[in-house]
Amino acid sequence: MFKKILIANRGEIACRVIKTARKMGIKTVAIYSDADRNALHVQMADEAVHIGPPPANQSYIVIDKVMAAIKGSGAEAVHPGYGFLSENARFAEALDAAGVAFVGPPVKAIEAMGDKITSKKIAQEAGVSTVPGYMGLIDTADDAVRIAGEIGYPVMIKASAGGGGKGMRIAWNDEECREGFQSSKNEAASSFGDDRIFIEKFVTQPRHIEIQVLCDAHGNGIYLGERECSIQRRNQKVIEEAPSPFLDDATRKAMGEQAVALAKAVGYTSAGTVEFIVDGARNFYFLEMNTRLQVEHPVTELITGVDLVEQMIRVANGEALTITQDDVKLNGWAMESRLYAEDPYRNFLPSIGRLTRYRPPEEVADDAHVVRNDTGVYEGGEISMYYDPMIAKLCTWGPSRGEAIEHMRNALDSFEVEGIGHNLPFLSAVMDHPKFVSGDMTTAFIAEEYPEGFDGVTLPQEALQRVAAAVAAMFRVDEIRRTRISGRMDNHSRRVGKEWVVTLQGESFEVKVKADKKGSTVKFIDGTKLRVTSDWTPGDPLAVLDAGGEPLVLKVGRIDAGYRIRTRGADLKVYVRTPRQAELATLMPEKMPPDTSKMLLCPMPGLIVKVDVQEGDEVQEGQALCTVEAMKMENILRAERKAVVTRINVEAGDSLGVDEVIMEFE
Repeated sequence: MFKKILIANRGEIACRVIKTARKMGIKTVAIYSDADRNALHVQMADEAVHIGPPPANQSYIVIDKVMAAIKGSGAEAVHPGYGFLSENARFAEALDAAGVAFVGPPVKAIEAMGDKITSKKIAQEAGVSTVPGYMGLIDTADDAVRIAGEIGYPVMIKASAGGGGKGMRIAWNDEECREGFQSSKNEAASSFGDDRIFIEKFVTQPRHIEIQVLCDAHGNGIYLGERECSIQRRNQKVIEEAPSPFLDDATRKAMGEQAVALAKAVGYTSAGTVEFIVDGARNFYFLEMNTRLQVEHPVTELITGVDLVEQMIRVANGEALTITQDDVKLNGWAMESRLYAEDPYRNFLPSIGRLTRYRPPEEVADDAHVVRNDTGVYEGGEISMYYDPMIAKLCTWGPSRGEAIEHMRNALDSFEVEGIGHNLPFLSAVMDHPKFVSGDMTTAFIAEEYPEGFDGVTLPQEALQRVAAAVAAMFRVDEIRRTRISGRMDNHSRRVGKEWVVTLQGESFEVKVKADKKGSTVKFIDGTKLRVTSDWTPGDPLAVLDAGGEPLVLKVGRIDAGYRIRTRGADLKVYVRTPRQAELATLMPEKMPPDTSKMLLCPMPGLIVKVDVQEGDEVQEGQALCTVEAMKMENILRAERKAVVTRINVEAGDSLGVDEVIMEFE
């Protein structure tokens, strides 16, 4: 077995590989850019080698620099993780020439299947059903428009060397095709160093279901069930689960056998994923093969008990698989939620900054319940603008899908993140969405269910009442503590009132709180009584309570006359006042936000790629104004209505912060 492995990656996947290598007794070498000098994967590895400036195209994907790190460290093998150089044939060739093992497939398999154009041709030749599309390279935007017209809109514009949603656009007309082609080329060149583009038919109402395969160099190949990856935003997976709630045994077997046959046809070894689009009648179409470990591999590990990273390392070491297809049993259900550094209230735009608080839920692993968090960050660390915004993968397992979802709900509520924008509220909202709970979803789920974007969760009346009761009981504890601290210790219980008005989500509840040594009974004006128990202490940012006989987890922040409460995707300002204070509060005028309607504000920290207009131009609704790049993604900012540009404050190459004024209008 290898004695030392270099991980040619960063973040959570580098940390994930280090954990398995450590379990196997293998020493690890991390590589890092200037931005990652203090990163978690650097701290976890046995050794670390600096490879350059923050941009990936000056560090992590520069083959010569990575090869120098390998030679200098004496590593015998390299695990590429995903993204970066994981599907780069030139890198695999360089390793082979240097006598270093690649923890991945052979070069020929990477060339055949890692390139999406070539893989589709091979799949067609092998008799695999594929989505209609143009398999040749496309040179210009005019060519793209012509080809899209021949295929028929809508079409998917994709980077040949792409992955993770980078370099991918959906176009519904010629204008979107022209814009999407150029943006896809730019993103592909920036992320992968390869700007080749192809186009295929976009299948409406599809489900995205992928098969995990595992092959060795001795002719053995197996599939380890499927993963449902239909909850996507901007072609980027957000929530995955295994198995799929949609497949039956016959379809699963057919997809699995076809995936293995395709892998064997190209001499594939190591772990890989064959992705399919599945329609409502369970017809499936080959989409692409990812010749690497997938981001969502943990859910497969949780339902099969197979450590995929360990298997990859063993296969790279020349060992034969010890697992047969008959050994693969799918046990229970697993969920994965991707925690992104992004602001769901600002159309999920990237967010950067320092993690002032980062406390994942406690990890658990027993026969009835698993909570697993794969992460590459820590409290006090920086989230950089240079890399993918995913900072953690929260996974849960349960004997059934319903139990896995409930474990995920509780884990999301217990996850504390402060200092950056994050998508925890949105993840919680999906877990409670009736369509998701029923398993009735397609890749259009987010676009259909949140067409105007995500603006938070409105709690139903019953849940609102439970939160009101819990906060009233918490406020009473807080008031007693303040009374004691103030020095008024005599008869303090008589100084703290029992009658309160709790206001949240536009509603007010008049309550009476009766406390005893074991908790509080909160009585509402309609006679409803809820028992609240908890060991919460004022100042704790997380409250774990029982309210009305059901568990309730609240993230808590102090504000004037109450708390900022976050639970189950809802972000609430909860005010607790005496009846008189509540009466006076209704008379207070509401503070109006400043008028920014005549300004284009930068929605995220990023780099201005180009400005499409000039001062004095009259712009129309929907017209492109400028392009901002952040975390390897290009974002085109458009005019919301007809206007005249009076002032432009930026130029290409400028770095901007959130809400900086890009341009002004008449």
